[in-house]
Amino acid sequence: MPRPITPPLAADIIIELTDRPGRPIVLIERLNPPPGWAIPGGFVDVGETVEAAAIREAKEETNLDVTLLALLGAYSKPDRDPRGQTVSLVYVAEASGTPTALDDAKDFCICDPATDRPDVMAFDHDKILDDYLAWRQRTLDSQLFLG
Repeated sequence: MPRPITPPLAADIIIELTDRPGRPIVLIERLNPPPGWAIPGGFVDVGETVEAAAIREAKEETNLDVTLLALLGAYSKPDRDPRGQTVSLVYVAEASGTPTALDDAKDFCICDPATDRPDVMAFDHDKILDDYLAWRQRTLDSQLFLG
């Protein structure tokens, strides 16, 4: 039986900076089309785990060494990427230090996604950030309950 034709797989990563008040996140301004601000990430290489791809992409685009905390979700809406259907697994991670815009990143910003995210987000990253904020609130609520 021939292998099925499937969409490319990507790994995206929301990086919380633990050495700054409020744990702001890092976004990158895309160097290549489509334009806009985005969560760091990219395609998984053959022979690579999705987790390893997320860590590699974070390093390649922000120069930060990250620790994965959680899998936020899978995003697979066929029209989420104007270049063609792509499935992305999105992780939440933590790091410390100052990012650097490298590789496919033209610039970076450090922001609180609840109050000061950029106006022009690429792909479906506005929705992903909304999901992240809901996840973060649930995580804080459960820590308060257990703590």
